Amino acid sequence: MVSKFERRKDTVQELTESGATHVGKIAMIIAGAVRDVTREIGDWITDGIEMREASKRAQADAADEEPDIVEGETDGGESPADK
Repeated sequence: MVSKFERRKDTVQELTESGATHVGKIAMIIAGAVRDVTREIGDWITDGIEMREASKRAQADAADEEPDIVEGETDGGESPADK
């Protein structure tokens, strides 16, 4: 027959093991959530950087395509006095 002390010890041991297991699982869930949120924020920032770089490239391309306008000329090639 098991003594009263041993039953109590076994109960405390089971409760401690169960608590440790559940706390460990909860910690893993929280760590996973933090990891996932961090990854999403990083991806979002990367998207912003890529959009900014694309905008700069588009502005540079547009500047390269604009014709040089000589002073006194309009886009149509006529001077204001010719009109």
